Amino acid sequence: MLCVGAGSASAAEAPSNPLGAGADVVARGRELFNENCTVCHGVDGAVGDRAPALGAARSYVRRSDAELFDAVRNGIPGTGMPPAGLSDDDVWRVTAYIRSLRARAADFPADGDRERGAALFWGKAECGRCHMVHGRGGLLGPDLSDVAARLSLRALREALTVPKPHPPKGYEPATITTNEGERIRGVLKNRHNFSYQLLSEDGRLHLLSAAEVAGVEIADTSLMPADYDRRLAAVEFRDLLAYLTRLAR
Repeated sequence: MLCVGAGSASAAEAPSNPLGAGADVVARGRELFNENCTVCHGVDGAVGDRAPALGAARSYVRRSDAELFDAVRNGIPGTGMPPAGLSDDDVWRVTAYIRSLRARAADFPADGDRERGAALFWGKAECGRCHMVHGRGGLLGPDLSDVAARLSLRALREALTVPKPHPPKGYEPATITTNEGERIRGVLKNRHNFSYQLLSEDGRLHLLSAAEVAGVEIADTSLMPADYDRRLAAVEFRDLLAYLTRLAR
């Protein structure tokens, strides 16, 4: 392990993290962050009572390893951000953790067996029933072929474990009853005053005018399960994340 000497490291002298960004470095950085930084910032980088979220979908002034190291080690003059009072190595670990919160999953892929994760995706986890990867799979959910280049590891983990209060537009579960009494279940892709576009569970797109529709029932919960950390064994959940975090063109 390369140690940055106390009092010698600066943004100019250390342009990148000498400890790297391995899983062990990031994990220890998370522990240090939650032990030392949550008086102001929230746990795991969420928004806190006196400081902003560090992993939100926004643009940050300090983005590089060197800039983050300098802010954590020396504080930010003119603000409420004080020096962390940690060793340089520990500041680098916190830096790695903050970078992991902001990076795409492909930059910090999860540990695990990618091949076993793929087998789970198409098998036991049944993700492929709704999601497509490289032209294979279902249409009810978003295409995941490039998901690791779009979402962070944290966002991917939350997608699998945190219930969504409202389904996003284009993926609202719905049942349409036609004037002839036919009931069509699927997701609403679009709706206007005069028409409905529903993708049914069999993958067919139904275009219906309002005059053809007797009733529409829209569910308030997403079709996406939010309990994969419980329905899968711990090692299976890890392997599924290992597969998803490597889906990037």
